[in-house]
Amino acid sequence: MHFKDLGLDPRLLKKINHLAFDRATEIQQTAIPVAIAGKDILASSKTGSGKTLAFLLPAMQRMYRSKPFTRRDPRVVILTPTRELAKQVFAQLRTLNAGTPYDGTLIVGGENFNDQVKALRNDPMFVVATPGRLADHLEHRSTHLDGLEMLILDEADRMLDLGFAPQLRRINEAANHRRRQTLMFSATLDNQEVIEIASEMLDNPKRISIGHSAEEHKDITQRFILCDHLDHKQALLDKVLETTDYNQVIIFTATRADTDRLTNELNERKLKAVALSGNLNQNQRNSIMSQFERNCHKILVTTDIASRGLDIDNVSLVINFDMPKHAEEYVHRVGRTGRAGNKGDAVSLVGPKDWKSFKNVEAFLNQRIEFSTIEGLEGKFKGLKPAPKKKFVKKKPTGEKVVAQKKQTPKAKRKVDKRFYENQAVGNDVFIPKKKRNVDVSNDSE
Repeated sequence: MHFKDLGLDPRLLKKINHLAFDRATEIQQTAIPVAIAGKDILASSKTGSGKTLAFLLPAMQRMYRSKPFTRRDPRVVILTPTRELAKQVFAQLRTLNAGTPYDGTLIVGGENFNDQVKALRNDPMFVVATPGRLADHLEHRSTHLDGLEMLILDEADRMLDLGFAPQLRRINEAANHRRRQTLMFSATLDNQEVIEIASEMLDNPKRISIGHSAEEHKDITQRFILCDHLDHKQALLDKVLETTDYNQVIIFTATRADTDRLTNELNERKLKAVALSGNLNQNQRNSIMSQFERNCHKILVTTDIASRGLDIDNVSLVINFDMPKHAEEYVHRVGRTGRAGNKGDAVSLVGPKDWKSFKNVEAFLNQRIEFSTIEGLEGKFKGLKPAPKKKFVKKKPTGEKVVAQKKQTPKAKRKVDKRFYENQAVGNDVFIPKKKRNVDVSNDSE
């Protein structure tokens, strides 16, 4: 289906043609007409399906076709779980609203709060934000959402995983009026937290599920390799980088410490690596991502902070140095490659500490995963056996009285009377104790 068949404004179609977008993806074909009709949406689709345009185009359509509720409040708020994803969404928004009066601003943590207050005072029509920082501005009365027309939540499941539920409820309360339209996008609709918060924020939503987040990506070749310990894992990483033909690589680790350590080791080998983690300020993170997008670095070593939202066509290889804690994150990690019709490779290194996470991923993908090996680096680790099941012990009914047994005390030792008894033999003689003589004291008194 072409975009012209979705009922979009001609001015939007002109911009879409200028951006060289031809056909709408499945999520765009399904979600855009429903959103244009003003309905709330609860949607899920796998990573790389084009859902950003699925909510940006209806938002721009509203700008063209309807008048604002108020002159001062933002008309559209888009919430994302991370600063990187917010920046990515804001960049796509700027391509659509360029040359129009429908300006926007980016409100994320790690940047100057007062500068953001000044930007909000200019009454932007679009606000792309992370939940925590926007909730802070609401508390400081830097902005109000009384006239909000559209609230869009991108990667709602990830926001809940990061503990943003209180902030989401605060934002919902600030914009709680019957004319607000809400679009919620999540990697899965099976998450209980997503269902609960959707019931609070959405009004009779249209449920849209395009594919399954666990479906196998046809453009990505996935390999899993067992390793014995950290040194073995490091050797496997070196071999994969040495033998794989790649443009750019993203390596995912579990901790910030591993991110810095691996980056230093790769740079010692002249491999042009850069580290991205949550302890960097926003300017540093922006600079790193800008350099990586411009291909100044071949390898990006990062935590799950970059598992969602990064859309870089040159990434042809993803390596899971550590398996993710949450099974859904595996899909988002490997989805950083094989984008826009390109082919990609994903390699996951599974050690004893990764085994539980690996089994969760295997269950999430609902398929039996076979392991690959690298010649000369075969390991001894073959997986962990499941823990034995505990034996069932039948408990006594609660109504039955339990008679406590009396504690038995040891018998006291019998004392031996060592006195002599009558006629007791003593040597050769017989000892006869003399009886006491009774004295009549009555005569003495006379």
